[in-house]
Amino acid sequence: MKTKGFVTGVDRVGISSRDMDTLKVNEDGSVDLYFAPEAPAGLESNWVPTGEDFFLLFRLYGPEKPLFEKTWTLDDVEKIE
Repeated sequence: MKTKGFVTGVDRVGISSRDMDTLKVNEDGSVDLYFAPEAPAGLESNWVPTGEDFFLLFRLYGPEKPLFEKTWTLDDVEKIE
């Protein structure tokens, strides 16, 4: 990876909880996010643009007690083809 920086030439560099009103939400209240060079058809709102090679970084602002007690964890990333 050349710079390990943001992808150039895209309108969005991430998704935040502030975007919840525009995201497609699953029936159970969870949200699927898609990281790829191109958006999956019909799921553009849940897409984060990447290059071919990329790494993920998650920031948790104002984490709540379950994070510190380790009763909440971030699910594993799954590759979808």
